Amino acid sequence: MKLLVFAGSTRIGSFNRRLAKVAAGMAQASGAEVTHLELGDFDVPMYNADLEARGTPADVMRLKQIFYEHPAWIICAPEYNASYPALLKNTLDWISSPVKSDPVWNDDFRSTRGKVVGVLSASNGALGGLRSQSHLVPLLFNLHCWVAPRTFGLARAATAFDEQGQLVSEGSRDKVQAVIDQVLWAGARLAP
Repeated sequence: MKLLVFAGSTRIGSFNRRLAKVAAGMAQASGAEVTHLELGDFDVPMYNADLEARGTPADVMRLKQIFYEHPAWIICAPEYNASYPALLKNTLDWISSPVKSDPVWNDDFRSTRGKVVGVLSASNGALGGLRSQSHLVPLLFNLHCWVAPRTFGLARAATAFDEQGQLVSEGSRDKVQAVIDQVLWAGARLAP
């Protein structure tokens, strides 16, 4: 199973980037063919229909292809003001926007339709970013994704990782693994 893992953050010390790295390693150990994507490696402007009319940026086209090629995803969603961040929304807006002049990419849901998505989050607060998940999941449904019922919000994230970047708590590792297992199980059954 090809699995895409990414965080909706580019901050160097991001808890969600750390969690994405952990999840990617755990998924690989579970037998998945993992692509650990860093959104900061792509030059993607804020979505603007006027800009898009002049031509979809090259890095957006790269992202569309990467998301399309992976039948399953794990998203690690930060929580900003009780919701998910603009970076994550912007990425999903761009990959789901049709390229009207392109016979392949004029389908707006080509990169998202039918993808099995697991949602994780990390926050230093007591809820672990669960409020961002509650806003992200309806967006994923709108993009025609299958969202795994199991989710996990890593609370008190500042003390949740050891010096090697691994999760300290066995319970947290088990909950991340449960999301991974469900995504891989469903992805294998729902992939075209």
